[in-house]
Amino acid sequence: PPLAPPCLPAGRLEKEGKLSNTMKKIIISILLIFVLLSPIAASAVVTESGGGGEPPALENPLGEGTTPQVLIGRIINAVLGVVGSLTLIMFIYGGLIWMTAAGNMEKVNKGRAVLLWATIGLVVIFSSYGLVRFIIQRGLGG
Repeated sequence: PPLAPPCLPAGRLEKEGKLSNTMKKIIISILLIFVLLSPIAASAVVTESGGGGEPPALENPLGEGTTPQVLIGRIINAVLGVVGSLTLIMFIYGGLIWMTAAGNMEKVNKGRAVLLWATIGLVVIFSSYGLVRFIIQRGLGG
């Protein structure tokens, strides 16, 4: 283990490293949210009023007649697209680990585990989506 500076206890150095990783994750999350929400903010269009001293109005960026159900459906479809992309990345990662194992059984097993868990995760996500959709359509008559 690395030696801590004399002014810090030995365990403090490790905690600072974890804190910086946490801060990196928070910053990346905030940037990702900003990037994902910036098209929505940019799509808000100000329309000029017809006169009479009325203030300008914002058009609905979601479109006319958008209900909460439609909005939730769009969000779910977007999340499923992201999940599909992450699954593809995990399949490629697991395959690369397996292909570059060069006979090392530990790496082969790690690659198999990544592929297996990516498949299980995909099945769970799509099964839950199908179950929720079935329940909503049958139970709510949608």
